[in-house]
Amino acid sequence: MTMEIDGNNYLVQQNSFLISAPSTIVHFRKFSKDFKMKLLFFEKNFLLKNISNPFIIEKSGLFQQGSYSLLNAPAKDIEHILTLLDYLKHKTKTHGNFIDEIIRSIIFNILLEVAEITHRYANEPESKDQVISTIYLKFRKLVQEQILEHKTVQLYADQLHISNKYLIEIVKKTSGRTPHEVINEILLKEAYVLLGNPELTVTEIAFQLHFNSTSAFGRFFKKHTTISPSQYRTRQNIVR
Repeated sequence: MTMEIDGNNYLVQQNSFLISAPSTIVHFRKFSKDFKMKLLFFEKNFLLKNISNPFIIEKSGLFQQGSYSLLNAPAKDIEHILTLLDYLKHKTKTHGNFIDEIIRSIIFNILLEVAEITHRYANEPESKDQVISTIYLKFRKLVQEQILEHKTVQLYADQLHISNKYLIEIVKKTSGRTPHEVINEILLKEAYVLLGNPELTVTEIAFQLHFNSTSAFGRFFKKHTTISPSQYRTRQNIVR
């Protein structure tokens, strides 16, 4: 199958897997007739309950490409993951006093197994100064959490207790982009998600994204996609 992930094109073959954060934009393109896959979705707060270290997912290095990883692994490792997914499916059809906790544990186990595979077979990232890398990841996390309220670089620099200039330097060194470009990228992803909800009008979406007007939102969206929000919905067959 060919797919587009955050604007990058990939060929997905047998024994491949994708793991992505909620902010990732994924488009499925062409696929062969014998193509099969299993999907597991869960909300981002699902694992926080009953986990002693809520930052373990961030520390596991699951997302090699910023917000996602796409890897090809040996059949034996994929078979193990598929076994866990089958077990998870079985448990969702059963009843018990602790079924929610069991399901949460299975999903958590799957994520850790995938993290193991990711570390084993992913290309080693280029070595970067640990402090710089940590600040960049904190910056992205803050933007993802606060994008609806804060869109200026200075506000994020203040929260990280560093200067605007130093934040620009760090983000540029780590990602090759400016903080403003990262903010716009994450804001655009939020727009894509909201536009995918046919119950919301473009005006309502502009309001939720805290644009001054519908036309301001339209200009922003067209600048980054070359089409208007309404044209995007038409192409994606998103109708109210």
